[in-house]
Amino acid sequence: MNATKYYIAVITAFTIWGFFSVVLKSLDDFTAFDILSYRSILSASIMLVITLFFSPKMLKRNKELFLSFSKSIRYRILGINMLSGLFLALNWYIFIYVMNNVSVSATSLAYLICPILTMVLAYIILKEKLFKLQWFSVVLSLIGCLLLSLGNIMDLIYSMIIAFSYAIYLVLQRKNQEMDRFIVLTAQLFFAVILLFPFFMTYEFNTVKTPFFYGMIVLIAVVFTIIPMYLNIYALKGLPSSVVGVFIYLNPIINFFLAVFYFNEKVSLLEALSYILIFISIIIFNIPALKHRIHRRRAAHIQ
Repeated sequence: MNATKYYIAVITAFTIWGFFSVVLKSLDDFTAFDILSYRSILSASIMLVITLFFSPKMLKRNKELFLSFSKSIRYRILGINMLSGLFLALNWYIFIYVMNNVSVSATSLAYLICPILTMVLAYIILKEKLFKLQWFSVVLSLIGCLLLSLGNIMDLIYSMIIAFSYAIYLVLQRKNQEMDRFIVLTAQLFFAVILLFPFFMTYEFNTVKTPFFYGMIVLIAVVFTIIPMYLNIYALKGLPSSVVGVFIYLNPIINFFLAVFYFNEKVSLLEALSYILIFISIIIFNIPALKHRIHRRRAAHIQ
């Protein structure tokens, strides 16, 4: 199986998310729940419109496929996608809240911790194999994360919650391979909106919405939600959760450069060394997979 397209998909997804902070910081005047509610409803609406009106044949095929499964498999598919919607909603809300009310660095730390949690959860739950060199990279990245969290216990707690919610989401997708990726994502966003709907009904939206706010929400829904999420779950079709998880590091690394060169935040020597350790750990983690692909190509060439 040619994995190049899956690597391109996951790299593109997390590179896009790396620039999310630029858009979110422009919406500082609005609450996390304002952004979350409009983002989730608009994203789900766009996906539903595309599915119902532009892809009716695909929807029909997937409906027939779903009904062809046994009851136990149907219940498993529904359960996984409902849980996925729950963890997405939780992850979105906490991420936006921390970004706008705690610190950008706390969200960066979350996506530094997330790959470690994803790799460990994939190893425990999915029994995905990790080479010794990859375990070394896990330890190296953990050291980098711990160095970043020194003196910021609350940042670490918030980061752990964000990281755990998304790590669980990634692991769930490896057990969610039966249906079309676009249909699956539509269902997950729909479930997320249903779970959040009682809060939408009781929340007082006091902040006056401006044309700028609506424009940014459209941008967030399409560019920073639908496109990267589709690429993400597409990549999980061909790559292990542990491999996809490690590319989450692209997000905080881009955030780090944005913090220094765009937001003009001061970065200590300790922070710089921590990011260097994490960057090295990414390279080390991917060495076994790279060697494996080289050996496969040589074997194919000899044949």
